[in-house]
Amino acid sequence: MAAEDTTPVHRLVDRFLTEQSLPVDAEHVCPYLPDRAARNEGFAVERLESDIYAALMDRTFRRSGVMIYRPACESCDACRPLRVPVEGFTLSRSQRRVWGGNSDVRVQIETSPKPTRRKWELFSEYIKHQHDDAMSTGYDDFLRFLYSSPTETWEFGYHIGRQLAGISIVDCCPNGLSTVYMFFDPRQRSRSLGTYSVLWEIDYCRRQKIPYYYLGYYVAGSGKMNYKANFKPCELLGEDLVWRTMIAPRGGEGP
Repeated sequence: MAAEDTTPVHRLVDRFLTEQSLPVDAEHVCPYLPDRAARNEGFAVERLESDIYAALMDRTFRRSGVMIYRPACESCDACRPLRVPVEGFTLSRSQRRVWGGNSDVRVQIETSPKPTRRKWELFSEYIKHQHDDAMSTGYDDFLRFLYSSPTETWEFGYHIGRQLAGISIVDCCPNGLSTVYMFFDPRQRSRSLGTYSVLWEIDYCRRQKIPYYYLGYYVAGSGKMNYKANFKPCELLGEDLVWRTMIAPRGGEGP
């Protein structure tokens, strides 16, 4: 079956992908599935219009800094883009508890995100707590990863009282918001701010009549990714580039 999206922008992207031979990086250990190797293909770009980026996401791409990439593993296609149609979304029982338990959280939206020392410190604390130093916390890497964007990117700041407790970086597209990364104060772990940020941003999309919330890749069999399937209903992008409602397994609540 052919891809369901055949707009002029999608045709432009398809032509680009047909005519270009994208570089593929070296194989590395898969961060999601044990005993598997992974590799990505992609390209760097200084500027990317939001409608073109949306079409690229419909072709399985994601963004990290100025790199636009997608998995290019030889023997595995487990990484599937996932999105939530916000009008149909309903909170589960545990999500209602998270929502109610964070009623005191204040969210500030920055449409021109800027790095600060406090944000860097918060990011470093989160990485050291969540990833055991597997990711770099250097300031330059922090800037490249979260504050170097070729497309329209916003920042949602989650505040508890006067304290900044979490940051969510999202890309803005004509038909949705796409989460890039969320980090929070590890001392607030009991609040499930990672889950709360997704709930708040889905609710923001609903209030703003934005139809979709993109959650990145879902990887069947990966405990790190199970939580994404809990935001129901959700859709997966198939190998034929058609979005279909997912029959989601139960999983964890995420960070």
